[in-house]
This record gives sequence, structure tokens and C-alpha cells, in this order.
Amino acid sequence: MLAKTFSSALFGIDAYRVEVEVDIQPGLPYFATVGLPDGAVKESKDRVKSAIKNMGYNFPVTRITVNLAPADIKKEGSSFDLPIAIGILAAGDSLNDGEMSKKYILLGELSLDGRVKPIRGVLPVAVACRELGMLGMIVPSENAREAALVDGVEVIGVETLSQVVEFMSGNVQIAPTKTNLEEIFQSSLDSTIDFSDVKGQEHAKRAIEVAAAGGHNLMMVGPPGSGKTMLAKRIPTILPRLSFEEAIETTKIHSVAGTIEPGAPLVVNRPFRSPHHTISDAGLIGGGASPRPGEVSLSHNGVLFLDELTEFKKNALEVMRQPLEDGKVTISRALTSITFPSRFMLVAAMNPCPCGYYGDSKHDCTCSPLQVQRYMSKISGPLLDRIDLQIEVPSLSYKELADSSPSESSAVIQERVNRARALQQQRFTRTKIYCNAQMASRHLRSWCQVDEKSHALLERAIDKLGLSARAYSRILKVARTIADLEASENIRAEHISEAVQYRSLDRQFRS
Repeated sequence: MLAKTFSSALFGIDAYRVEVEVDIQPGLPYFATVGLPDGAVKESKDRVKSAIKNMGYNFPVTRITVNLAPADIKKEGSSFDLPIAIGILAAGDSLNDGEMSKKYILLGELSLDGRVKPIRGVLPVAVACRELGMLGMIVPSENAREAALVDGVEVIGVETLSQVVEFMSGNVQIAPTKTNLEEIFQSSLDSTIDFSDVKGQEHAKRAIEVAAAGGHNLMMVGPPGSGKTMLAKRIPTILPRLSFEEAIETTKIHSVAGTIEPGAPLVVNRPFRSPHHTISDAGLIGGGASPRPGEVSLSHNGVLFLDELTEFKKNALEVMRQPLEDGKVTISRALTSITFPSRFMLVAAMNPCPCGYYGDSKHDCTCSPLQVQRYMSKISGPLLDRIDLQIEVPSLSYKELADSSPSESSAVIQERVNRARALQQQRFTRTKIYCNAQMASRHLRSWCQVDEKSHALLERAIDKLGLSARAYSRILKVARTIADLEASENIRAEHISEAVQYRSLDRQFRS
């Protein structure tokens, strides 16, 4: 007898429907799975057999063939356990489901005792389920809140195989899972870190505010203990809150990667990723035999913080150049090519030399000029060009550390950032641009016109620092953001002057 159920598989951060066909024919006991299954899918026959028996159902002692269509795309993971089990029970007359199997997408890994265990990548499947016009999904109870984020999809959370059988037979009713989006977004307001904790470093705070307002990349150079990491960790607290569309897009990536925290079905805070400097190229950019999102994609719509930048492998840093420009990363393999979004704000921190005290007024540097030059040259010119703001973060004096006067809170800074972003959203209404950092050349001609005085400033800066055409464009973008913070329609000479000073490290890196 033949039975059919529906499941889904992932392709990048999107999902497509998979038809699970189960055919039972007389013959010697044999269980075959076809349709390009990977190792985890092939092993499902043992999990499914034990789960069916331990739930008290009869497992057919005959020839069983399972086909996963479309058969020309590789199927991966353990989420096909549940649809295969239901298909076997339906084909073996142990389940009378009528039309139920054609209305729901089934997902779930089975344990040997019949429990349905959680899987990853449920949210993209829920989006695909709605687009395909399916009634709903039957998923592990731990994944139900995540899938319920998508409107128009009935999400049934189950804990055991027998629950699924009884539900599809019409013997029991299971209430669809609902998710309170307002409550989830309200939880994003709670934060244990704030810019009011930071003493001094007013110049660095100003640069961070400009970077946040325009979505610009930022590099901080300073001695150990000057507060670079502390400043970087507080950047998400001043960025605009995620919109629902951004939250869904971000959650899809984390769902595919399996990094969603238990009890948090939706990523409502902007991601802050801080990988260790020993990370590989594939870990940073994404990849593997079965391509998975890397850190540049996991930080999509958020911040990627690279501490001790010069300690990262040079190859790993250079592969970031394309994602920084395009906002996406494409991973090509022999049989397929997958694109992951990677629109993030890069924040980097590093010491000025191997010992960390070059140019510090409180400590003597033990490095030779050649050592300093070699250390600085670990950051290539093309990568440095893509970092809009480069600032020095000096060590603090005792007076600054002991100062008890309150500093500006993240909420106050965020309010100014939001006002600047609102101007940018209005400016780029009919484009796919969200902030000044994403402007292309044609947008610069429209929105970054400067007067004669500003032209003279730019000419002196370009000639003196030997900046590239890309660096010139980024100075204009930063100046546009500074003007937006002041609600100025035109870019003035003082805006250009401030933007140029944020490129002062180019002199050290190019000397």
C-alpha cells in the first residue's frame, strides 16, 4: 500500500516542500530510503522502527520503500523521522487519517521511546508553509512558539508519536500554539549594560554614535584596558530596535544555524557576535560540506565585533571584503550555490603594537619601529578602506576614572540615533537602502553634494593621506550621517572636517 505525507527541507535560509512517499509491498523485510538522503536520514529507519514499536503500534515486517521527493536535491538532518513514521503507519493501515496528511507539514526527530525531539530551521519552514497554502504544521512542542510567529499557519505542538497519530485520526483535539509578539518585543527593552557605565572616552563615544546613526564600520585602536571592548559591547543598546521584518529575517538565520536560545522564539535584540581570533575562514564566512551560516551572517542586522583584529588569520579577514560591500555572502559547491544575507556593522579593536603601548603616555613601548610597522601591516589596505571610522582610544587618567558625574545613558544616545535614521528612511523610501553606509555612487551624487569650502578640505585630505576612491566615498557617507545627526539638509565644511579626522589612522597604516 502507498501513503504520502509532507515535510520540508532547508536550502540556505529558505525552505521547500518535500513529499515523503512510503510504499509497503510483500516480500522479505527490507527498509530502503531513496531521494538523496544523507547519513542522518538513512539512520532514521532504526529510530522510526523502535519508536513505532515502543508506542505500541505494529511495524510492518515486509518490504518498505521511502522516497523523498524531489529526488535530485540532497536531504539532510533528522527532521524526517516523524513524517516517515506517520507514512509507515498510514501505509500499514495503523492510521486512518483521511485527508489530514495532505494538510500539514510534519517535522520532528524521534527518540527510541517515541518522544518527538526538537529540530532546527522551523521558522523558514513556517514561512514556506504559508506560501504553499498548507493548513499548518505539526512540530515538536519545543519548536511550536518559533513556528507560530508566522501568521496564517496553524501550528500543532506535539511531544510523542502517539499524540500525532491520535490527532491525525481525529480522536483528540490539540489547540494551535499562539505567540504574543508584543510580550516578546517588550522583553527587548531590558538590558544590563548601558553607556552610562563608561567613564571618559567622549571622542570614542561620539564616533560610535556617528557609526550607529549611519550603520558605518568602526575600528578602535588603543592600549590594553582603555575600554575598547566595553564600548563595543554597548553599541547594540544605541542602535534602532529591530522591526518585525528584520526580526523574522534574523531569526530565520539563527534558526537554520540552531543558535536560538530556549524560550526565546524570536530574535528581538540586534545580534552581537564576537568570535575568537582562532576562527577559521568557514566559521567566519560560512561553509562546510553542507553550507551553514558563518559569523558574518549570524550578525546580520547587528554587530560583528572582532577583538584583537591583528590576531585573526589574514585569509579570514580578507574573505570579509565581499560581504562588507554586498551585504550577502555566496557559498559555492560543486552541486549548488547558497547565498546568506550578511548586512552587519563591523566593529574592530586592536592594540597599536605587539606590546600594546605604542604612543601611550603612561607606558614605554618596547617594540622597534620595524615591529610596529609589521604589526600594522597585518591589516590590508583594501580591508582598511572598508572601515569608515578609525579612532584612537587612549588610556584613562585617574581623574577620569574617579569622576562620579553621570554619563549619557544609552537611551539618550539612541534617541538621537533614531532621529538620524528616520531622516535616512525618509530619504531612501523608494530604494532598498536602510542607512547611509549602504549608499552607492549614484546616491552620493544625489545626497552628498558639498560646497567649495568642503571641496577644498577634501582635496587636501585626499592628497595628504593618499586615500583611495573608496575612502573618499566613505568620508562623504560619514559626513552625510554627521549632518543627519544635526538635522542639516546640506553637508557643511565642519561635517567634512569631522569625517576626515576619523580617517587619521590611515596615515599610520600607510606609512
